[in-house]
Amino acid sequence: MVLPGGAHSGVSQLRRGILQFCVLALLRDGERYAFELVRELCDAHGLVTSEGTIYPLLSRLRKEGWVNTVWKESDSGPPRRYYTLTATGRRALDEFAGEWGPFKTAVDNLLDSEESHE
Repeated sequence: MVLPGGAHSGVSQLRRGILQFCVLALLRDGERYAFELVRELCDAHGLVTSEGTIYPLLSRLRKEGWVNTVWKESDSGPPRRYYTLTATGRRALDEFAGEWGPFKTAVDNLLDSEESHE
């Protein structure tokens, strides 16, 4: 039986749910502007996104206090808004990372279990 929306819809929902933590992970090592984030996410398999997705996400992360922003002049065009991880954002990322490992393992075990029954 195929559920409405199919497996692709479920993967899209999962991707949307973890994308914010992927952005926080990219900011862990230093500031970045939105287009850099889009480019790095697109380089990671399965995390293809667009500026139309990332800007609302960054705005939400800023409102939640997980990122700070600063405008900086650019040598190649208009000023850019750079995003940095806050202490609150780092705690949220650490909490997610602590939950992700056991969650991923549990899902992998269920999927592997299904394959072994075929």
